[in-house]
Amino acid sequence: MPFPVVAEELALHERTLAGDPVAPADVCRTLMEPITGALRWDLRCSEDDAHDSAIDALLAYLEEPSRYAVGRGRLSTYLMDIAKKRAIDRVRSQSATKRREEAYAAVVELQAPDPKEQMEVAIEARELWQKVEASVLEERDRQAIKLILVGERSAESFAEALGLTTTSPLEVRRQVKQHRDRLLKVLERLGARMANDKDA
Repeated sequence: MPFPVVAEELALHERTLAGDPVAPADVCRTLMEPITGALRWDLRCSEDDAHDSAIDALLAYLEEPSRYAVGRGRLSTYLMDIAKKRAIDRVRSQSATKRREEAYAAVVELQAPDPKEQMEVAIEARELWQKVEASVLEERDRQAIKLILVGERSAESFAEALGLTTTSPLEVRRQVKQHRDRLLKVLERLGARMANDKDA
């Protein structure tokens, strides 16, 4: 799907600036696919990285549309610049993570697993979950925390667990991120409390 013509981009931008409630959905519908496709072509990144980076760019624009200066170039060019930076950051981060995991795997392969340590990890996990059940009252939040603990990253899985029913994929991802950040802070607090209990 190609980028829209300049006049269509300008009309979308003017509607967004004017606060048209339908404009954000139209911006996403019109520009999401072209940005994703261009990222995959230009950077050879994965579908997920391209999609997430396009979402980041659209959210950044929709949160502050006045930052885009019409006289400096097309809206699609402005969005592509943001999306490319986010995609490059993602690829670099993944490369660094892969290097760390490979280094960790090399060390772990040299050491036989200690059954006592494995048991301690299992006990700590059970204690953490007991604290989650005692502290987190809403079932949907507990289900989302389970997803975090098993390393789930799919926005759709979190949306289902949290009961998010909005039709806009962009809005779903925004809400999922908001809930996920909140629940990560809850887990950090519970982990800190467990560490303090052990030190006491």
